[in-house]
Amino acid sequence: MSPMRSAIPVSVATERIFVGLGANLGDATASVLQALRDLATLPDTQVVAASALYRSAPVAAAGPDYINAVAELRTALSPEGLLRALQAVEHAHGRERPYPNAPRTLDLDLLLFGSRQVAIPALVLPHPRLHLRAFVLQPLAELAPELVLPGLGPLAPWLARCADQRVERIDTSSTGRSDFSRDGTAG
Repeated sequence: MSPMRSAIPVSVATERIFVGLGANLGDATASVLQALRDLATLPDTQVVAASALYRSAPVAAAGPDYINAVAELRTALSPEGLLRALQAVEHAHGRERPYPNAPRTLDLDLLLFGSRQVAIPALVLPHPRLHLRAFVLQPLAELAPELVLPGLGPLAPWLARCADQRVERIDTSSTGRSDFSRDGTAG
């Protein structure tokens, strides 16, 4: 274990936490892959698994296609603490928020934090639009096909409802994607 990280309490380690990653400015693939590595350096946090990368068209916005992925984490951080850490990673990648749905160098969305349902000004869990976005549901289903979305039900029917949204799994054999295997170990 690195000196920057401490052991994750067993009670927290059982909660499945999912983060959506996306970028459509600059080298979006490199940004998403670096963000996966950055997540692994967060205090008291472990990347358990990472999906493949996917390409999708922007939703309700203009701009280049997005590169998306989903990571499964375990953390001792609170949902609000994890959100702050994710926003710090976005900021380090040059994320700006000039207007809603603006193109972005990096977008990290806290999708699910176990079965918790949270509705505070800074954070809504599950993410309020995750069940409407194929670019989230497809990589999420890759990691956890049996997942039940808190307050929404099984994942599979929601994915079927988004079948008309273009999401393309991309070949990452030459992009360095091997940094994380499906079980989150460095590769």
